[in-house]
Amino acid sequence: MSDRYIDYDKLQIEHPADGILKITFNNPERFNSVDSQTHTQLTKIWRDIDADSTVRAVLVTGAGKAFSAGGDFDLIEEIMDDPQTRMRVWKEARDLVYNIINCNKVIVSAINGPAVGAGLVVGLLADVSIAGKAARIVDGHTRLGVAAGDVACIIWPLLCGMAKSKYYLLTCRPLNGEEAERIGLVSLCVDDDQLQETALEITTELANGAQSAIRWTKYALNNWLRMAGPTFDASTALEMLGFTGAEVGEGLESLKEKRSPQFPKDCPL
Repeated sequence: MSDRYIDYDKLQIEHPADGILKITFNNPERFNSVDSQTHTQLTKIWRDIDADSTVRAVLVTGAGKAFSAGGDFDLIEEIMDDPQTRMRVWKEARDLVYNIINCNKVIVSAINGPAVGAGLVVGLLADVSIAGKAARIVDGHTRLGVAAGDVACIIWPLLCGMAKSKYYLLTCRPLNGEEAERIGLVSLCVDDDQLQETALEITTELANGAQSAIRWTKYALNNWLRMAGPTFDASTALEMLGFTGAEVGEGLESLKEKRSPQFPKDCPL
């Protein structure tokens, strides 16, 4: 293993085949939830991958029964309570998306089980996204009480259209793998027991393909996402603004208590 990745101890890093780097969210006891350190490492790793000449393709998945359950409660509380953490996470949230978009290596995601938050960013921004039938894709921002930031506004409308995007982003209703494929949110849906094998096969095919042609095609296509940059920047800023309000407090408490939220009925807008 290259020393390049030695500091990414919150992620499981492997080389399952020549030219392939595999990243696994590896906190299965907590459904691969993302704490503060993991969020930072997940943001930075794409620049190292971009500069690593031994890597031609990347495969991302989750250990156990989940892809990633998103930010853990401790991280959410830190964002709410500490302005410095809020600003750091705001920058990381922006950098995470742009670092993936600008990474010159092709990325494949194997979405197993719940996929939320920062994990969902990687799952949906992957150049080829493959979901198992039991995948549970959720953008839970408005359920938490903040605007849909992360990857929502930059990629959902492009993948599945504005009508479906608004429906799922405003209601936070979950999608299984088959529905996600039907509306175009993911590239492919396969049986759960075939997910990892299929994802590795496709990653290997891409790793063995014409690298300049593949990377230049990715770069050109991702200009659609770059054009949506101002929309994305506004969404992340409004998400962070929401962490200073009353709604997120009720949203977090209701999630902890596993009950329906009772959000304030008045709104300053």
